[in-house]
Amino acid sequence: MAITNERTAGYEFLREMAGDAYYPRQLVAQGAAVLRTLCERIEAERPSGLGELYALTHAATEEFNRLGEAFEEAGSEIETVAREVIGADFAFVAAAYGFADADGEELIAPRDW
Repeated sequence: MAITNERTAGYEFLREMAGDAYYPRQLVAQGAAVLRTLCERIEAERPSGLGELYALTHAATEEFNRLGEAFEEAGSEIETVAREVIGADFAFVAAAYGFADADGEELIAPRDW
């Protein structure tokens, strides 16, 4: 499914991580794919409130939790800079889909990174 939201369709997710050699390129690409899939799910499921949005973002956060293990195996990790970048992109997605009042911490509440 193609993303139709103009703000998210051409957005470069995890851009700051992609430009840093500390983060394995293929894992950053997988993380960006998680965020694109989140956008697709929001468009397909059209959450009517924050509770429904949080359910979708929590599922995406769990994907990042699993991806965190791959970062560690590759000699990297989802550390302070990466946490900030990922969290900011979750907040961007929420705002782009009309949930500007979403709590940034709640968007990624199940994170273990």
